[in-house]
Amino acid sequence: MSNGPAGHVARSTVRPNYETGRRGPIRTFLRSADGILIDSVYDPGAVVYGSAENPADAGRSPTRDLVFVVAHGFTGDVDRPHVRRVAGRLRAHGAVVTFSFRGHGRSGGRSTVGDKEVLDLAAAVEWARGLGHVRVATVGFSMGGSVVLRHAALHSGTVDAVVSVSAPARWYYRGTAPMRRLHWLVTRPEGRLVGRYGLRTRIHHRDWDPVPLSPAEAVPRIAPAPLLIVHGDRDGYFPLDHPRMLAEAAGDHGELWVEAGMGHAENAADDGLLSRIGRWAAVKAG
Repeated sequence: MSNGPAGHVARSTVRPNYETGRRGPIRTFLRSADGILIDSVYDPGAVVYGSAENPADAGRSPTRDLVFVVAHGFTGDVDRPHVRRVAGRLRAHGAVVTFSFRGHGRSGGRSTVGDKEVLDLAAAVEWARGLGHVRVATVGFSMGGSVVLRHAALHSGTVDAVVSVSAPARWYYRGTAPMRRLHWLVTRPEGRLVGRYGLRTRIHHRDWDPVPLSPAEAVPRIAPAPLLIVHGDRDGYFPLDHPRMLAEAAGDHGELWVEAGMGHAENAADDGLLSRIGRWAAVKAG
């Protein structure tokens, strides 16, 4: 692998289709700003041609317009069926970039559970821009939901819309049984072994130092980019005070959807919800 700046394409397994003027799927490794190789996939959006009813759409290239950059939850990766399903639904509204966070799947490094992962997302967003897309919407789930919030706050002006699904509002939450199990997985040597060999997730052994900006602290810095917060009323990890705290921090530039009967993250987000998220981003991203 060659060394390069953040977003550098280190390896590509599928070439752009220049003959048709549209890119086909591309799988590659990106390099984050701190040198971690990030397994990434680009899927072109479904082709939608202009019509007499919408002459302004005539001649628009879907591959150069809206792109979704999807940030998966903890223990996910780019090849997991639930991540591929999300990408498939969002493709109806634009192109999609998916990737595996550090320590997940075939990506390098070890997971810092939402801290340095901001650099992985930054590399994916830069790559999406480099492919010619003029509008970028980030969509994150659970841990990825916290990452899209912190990325938009710390990398102001790089995204046009942000969607955070099932995200925590604050760090070190242990108020539910699933979160207590997750803390055991992350903080205990035997837990990290389970993560590595049972969940294909390599977890860093070091504590955060310094503690990163929390999601609730990040939210006010996202404006003027539009923000959508989505949470299920049956989320077993984070109760409803988390999305409400995020929405309060967002003020007028944020929107909150509380989904009846929905559980946690990608597996709980049904196709109808994903389609609504896609339509929201297509409108709000400008």
